[in-house]
Amino acid sequence: MNNKPTCVFYGPFDTYAGYSARSRDIAKALIELKGDEWDIKLMPCRWGNTPHGFLDDNPEWIFLKEYFLSTPQLTYKPDYWFMCTIPGEFQALGGTNIGITAGIESTIAPADWVEGCQRMDLVLGSSKHTIDVLRSSKFNKMDKNTNQPMGLIEWTKPSDILFEGVRTDVYKPTDSIDKTEFNLDTIPESFCYLFNSMWVGNAPIGEDRKNVGLLIKLFLEIFKNKTNRPALILKTSTVSASYTDREEILKRIESIKQTVKGTNLPNIYLLHGEFTDEEINKLYNHPKVKAMVNLTKGEGYGRTLCEFSNINKPIITTNWSGHTDFLKPEFTAMLGGTLTQIHQAAANNMLLKEASWFNVDVQQASSVILDVFENYKKYAELAKRQGYHSRNNFSYDAMKTKFTSILDALPKPVKAVQLVLPTLKKIEQ
Repeated sequence: MNNKPTCVFYGPFDTYAGYSARSRDIAKALIELKGDEWDIKLMPCRWGNTPHGFLDDNPEWIFLKEYFLSTPQLTYKPDYWFMCTIPGEFQALGGTNIGITAGIESTIAPADWVEGCQRMDLVLGSSKHTIDVLRSSKFNKMDKNTNQPMGLIEWTKPSDILFEGVRTDVYKPTDSIDKTEFNLDTIPESFCYLFNSMWVGNAPIGEDRKNVGLLIKLFLEIFKNKTNRPALILKTSTVSASYTDREEILKRIESIKQTVKGTNLPNIYLLHGEFTDEEINKLYNHPKVKAMVNLTKGEGYGRTLCEFSNINKPIITTNWSGHTDFLKPEFTAMLGGTLTQIHQAAANNMLLKEASWFNVDVQQASSVILDVFENYKKYAELAKRQGYHSRNNFSYDAMKTKFTSILDALPKPVKAVQLVLPTLKKIEQ
């Protein structure tokens, strides 16, 4: 008889998405920490329209399939139930229920997310921003039939911050890079800025969450008509690695170019498709890739920023939301700005139109992007300090250490014990 506590972890382990990488890291740590002590099973799910099949494409992760549930549905109540997803999907299906989320990129979380957090015994947020916004979002619940108030929707249950630690055995500085990688040896520029993230939605310039449209426009304006100028590399997609997706990105870039007056514009290159972690590290370390730039309006964590910070190269980004946990302003070019209401074209059921997010100071952004190009050595020296800070405080091993203390503090499961009564002698009358 197996007396081990049962544990089921639900997450998008086998897809290509930020939440998928997060799920895999947590699953790996959970197995390493509790695999001998607990009976651990993984319950995979899809993640929107993102591609499926990551595990088969990345053999180092194939071991996770050994822990997959044998049935697509949960058929028992586990002692520990973990979910890595958006809070609105949290369900309490175990004895102790733990939700893991990167949370929200704006200033207000949806009401159903707050209710979801309240259903769990513990919620682990990726950043301080995640926890703070979920805690501060409160709503009056109304009866749908009578329209009368039913009470306050708020989150009062326990929480903790479990940051998304970087695999420092993968993301690390290295000089052993083939300069022909990604065909970058064929381009004339020796200095390239890199943007690496998805370009979700089709909001007007300056209104999409990652601010890709504004980044492209600023870059074109800053360096147009200059003889000595850098290039911008976009490692991006809208949803998938398909041909149609690539053509959509190229169409968007061309559309933005049409808004810039001038014929002598700097080059923008697109890298499209699914890359392994090792390939992304090669890209980060390529000698032509000098800095990462991301004018994001809001992050639950900012995983690619944390990964790139390990490479000892400069980062230019905004000074608000989840990534401020690990990026230090004294080592990184953190841009100012203001909180502004989310544009209706970017709003949805997760990014509420009543909420706000960060609007970067365009003049400062332009000035810093140019300064990094013209005075690179200054920023590169500071980037080494940021890299040291990230590797020592926000690595996978550091995350695993924090996770250990969280797991050890969980309540022990209550097991049913068979009652064995002594045999009594019959009393003769």
